[in-house]
Amino acid sequence: MLLNSPKHVIGLATLRLSEKFILLLILSAFITLCFGAFFFLPDNSKHKRFDLGLEDVLIPHIDSPKEGKHASGQDAGPKPLPPVPMPKVVGVSDGEPPEPDVKEKRDKIRESAELTASNDLFCCLFFFQMMKHAWDSYRQYGWGHNELKPLAKKGHSTNIFGNSQLGATIVDALDTLYIMGLHEEFKDGQEWIEQNLDFGVNAEVSVFEVNIRFIGGLLAAYYLSGQEVFKLKAVQLAEKLLPAFNTPTGIPWAMVNLKSGVGRNWGWASAGSSILAEFGTLHMEFVHLTYLTGNPAYYQKVMHIRKLLAKMDRPNGLYPNYLNPRTGRWGQHHTSVGGLGDSFYEYLLKAWLMSDKTDTEARKTYDDAIEAIERHLIRKSNGGLTFIGEWKNGHLERKMGHLACFAGGMFALGADGSPDDKAGHYLQLGAEIAHTCHESYDRTVLKLGPEAFKFDSGLEAVAVRQNEKYYILRPEVIETYWYMWRFTHDPKYRQWGWEAAQAIDKYCRVSGGFSGVKDVYSSNPTYDDVQQSFFLAETLKYLYLLFSSDDLMPFESWVFNTEAHPLPVLHLGNITLPGSEPAQR
Repeated sequence: MLLNSPKHVIGLATLRLSEKFILLLILSAFITLCFGAFFFLPDNSKHKRFDLGLEDVLIPHIDSPKEGKHASGQDAGPKPLPPVPMPKVVGVSDGEPPEPDVKEKRDKIRESAELTASNDLFCCLFFFQMMKHAWDSYRQYGWGHNELKPLAKKGHSTNIFGNSQLGATIVDALDTLYIMGLHEEFKDGQEWIEQNLDFGVNAEVSVFEVNIRFIGGLLAAYYLSGQEVFKLKAVQLAEKLLPAFNTPTGIPWAMVNLKSGVGRNWGWASAGSSILAEFGTLHMEFVHLTYLTGNPAYYQKVMHIRKLLAKMDRPNGLYPNYLNPRTGRWGQHHTSVGGLGDSFYEYLLKAWLMSDKTDTEARKTYDDAIEAIERHLIRKSNGGLTFIGEWKNGHLERKMGHLACFAGGMFALGADGSPDDKAGHYLQLGAEIAHTCHESYDRTVLKLGPEAFKFDSGLEAVAVRQNEKYYILRPEVIETYWYMWRFTHDPKYRQWGWEAAQAIDKYCRVSGGFSGVKDVYSSNPTYDDVQQSFFLAETLKYLYLLFSSDDLMPFESWVFNTEAHPLPVLHLGNITLPGSEPAQR
């Protein structure tokens, strides 16, 4: 064999070319790996800056070892929480009325549907009976589902809870059951939560709704009953919500997947914006979470939101309803005290109250916001009705939503401590809003309020569009009646509340629970076939409290979240929350 034959020379050359090609492939793969690692692996730094005129704002990122394993898929299980001083529980006596005769009469309702007395006790028993009917129907037909379809007599859910069965009605109703003394029903709810409530599901939920209904409801149940399971479940859920804050600005996404931690915003919300009433309605619950766990992350998240908003320009002093979590810029300039904005203002005031009036920054922010709202949104109609309109791109829309009717109670609650000795002014403003919202009920056939009502073209406190004529068991008007009653004891507020309760029982009660109606101006309304969880959490609770003694859940000791879940005032004294600065009075 000739080594220098042409055939052999060609073979050696071919081998060398193959080796070069393989080496080139290996080198290319190595370079690609390095490039990917540099650009795509997570940054280990705990903070990242963004520069939009907010130079001092540091964006905290989730540190998994400290804040829970959010996306690992392997939760380590519930960890024992550090012991903290239990706030003094005032105004509840294990859910039992203190007077023996009241308890005896109350207990009779369990066996009898007949009520004959016409007094405050009668009214409380009436609401007690309504609660029993709503709960028993859910227990029979929708147990474990989020809500109930009372006509179809089966479970119901909406996209705010994802595709999961989280028992929203159970969690939402717990504190109402406890306050009314429905101990067997409360125990049933507790057992379901202990055995079935699992937040490790692959479900995309609303951060706002899950916070106010679940975390708020679980914390309230814990403070009322002292049962540790409620605190543990609240913390487990809160850890699942923290990834929603992983945005370039720290403003949380509207939705988060409980399993993966992936967040996003509603598609309809002004070019992917987050909503003021959603990211601005976390403070009460998150402060209590830090207090109970010692984990500063919750407190820091909500305080970061406050600091960011404080640095932003506000058109006419008003807060627009939309803020882009990627850019930190406002979306559409739409301001309302109803839907999309409402509870942001409520939580500013209640942050101050819940801090034992030490959070003066929150109070100042609230006062400034209300001053701008008075200047630009609050008007008096030709017929003398005070209403709160909506600001849209420099124009005032003379329409008020049912959701905005909560503001009458908010103005009354914030009257004490208002600047320039304006306490009387804000109590009067609350009374005027209560009157307007009562008119929206009184001017319908069913004596139930529409979803929204206009003050234009000769129409006042009346819905115009068909899609605004429905009533879905909402609580806001009755909520304002309760606050106004507590501060004035004017009997008209109890009378108005009783009228609303009778209308609900007459037109919304069906054999399988309570349903919303589609047209409050029709004498033969059709049902929407949904018993909302907030009907048990808010509407029935506010009615019961409206006719109860002021000693039940006194304002000096309790602050109600926007889902009517009572959280105790934190009389922290010299104690400082982890991650916070010492409070300044």
